[in-house]
Amino acid sequence: MRQVPGTGALTEEQAGRILADINEVIRAGEEMRRLRGELIQVLVGLGWTQETIARLAGMSQPAVSKQLAARGRTEDAPEPTTPRLDLDQRDTPWLEGRLWAVAEEITETLDGTARCTRYVAALERGRRRFTPENVDELRRLVEDDLRLRRAELPDGLRAAYDGISRALDLPAEATGTAATPARTSGSASVRRALARRLQRDRLRDDRSAL
Repeated sequence: MRQVPGTGALTEEQAGRILADINEVIRAGEEMRRLRGELIQVLVGLGWTQETIARLAGMSQPAVSKQLAARGRTEDAPEPTTPRLDLDQRDTPWLEGRLWAVAEEITETLDGTARCTRYVAALERGRRRFTPENVDELRRLVEDDLRLRRAELPDGLRAAYDGISRALDLPAEATGTAATPARTSGSASVRRALARRLQRDRLRDDRSAL
């Protein structure tokens, strides 16, 4: 481990890790700003007014207008296609968002002691991306939690995960529900965010109904 002259006991490896951590935070912030802008665009396409969006987002109405103008959108020109908001969709980003929600519910139910807890935190901080390898790893951790902590978890989590897992293992074309542009409107990040929120709400509604 090399020490850089004039830096005391700090090594190049340590400095590199510090800067890498900072870069991850900056990158995550940029991604969240971009995602917020895309979600604003989707909400306008669903017919929401700029005033309502601004109130919910904690922004000014001019700031919302600026976000839309930067993407060539206005309130008078809604999206030609708007996203479906039901959970039964088979494109990969949608399923990844649902998987993320199940993992979050598991880690909250188990008070941060779940095997998937650190992975969930890494996703939230932008330290992990939704690559096929990372999704496989998250699935393995969720499966471990559902198997090893079954008695502590609501049955709805297992049922939701099983449906997500089967869909991820089966190509959309094989199900007869191949994606069309109208079904998958919005970027992958937007679709993950929508599916994540809808899945969490469904899980909580199911739990409160018991």
